[in-house]
Amino acid sequence: MREMMQRDQASAMLGMRVESDEPGRAVVSMIVREDMLNGFAITHGGLVFALADTAFAIACNEDERVTVAGGADITFLKSTTAGQRLTATAVRRTISGRSGLYDITVTDETGDVVAEVRGRSFTTNRTPH
Repeated sequence: MREMMQRDQASAMLGMRVESDEPGRAVVSMIVREDMLNGFAITHGGLVFALADTAFAIACNEDERVTVAGGADITFLKSTTAGQRLTATAVRRTISGRSGLYDITVTDETGDVVAEVRGRSFTTNRTPH
């Protein structure tokens, strides 16, 4: 997934860092910046999801075929703010044919759970450019 992440401008712009990358599992972290806060001075939910989505993408792209998200659901459990380090850990639960199921947990620097995501993947017949 090194190639995919080298082309991922969105994750780079957000300062995401790949901590671990192995088949069916990935860990990605990000420091929350002031420009990532919403009008209530807490981390924008879309950016928490973006972190989880990046870990999900890395975990589900294990071979030469492009695997994309078929859907995902997020539950927000704790708010965070600027200066905090968020870490998303994505783990494959099962694969059936071209469909996969992944759980992604986002935690803060203390280990508290910030959000839980259930992602559904679909493996295409495409290969990366």
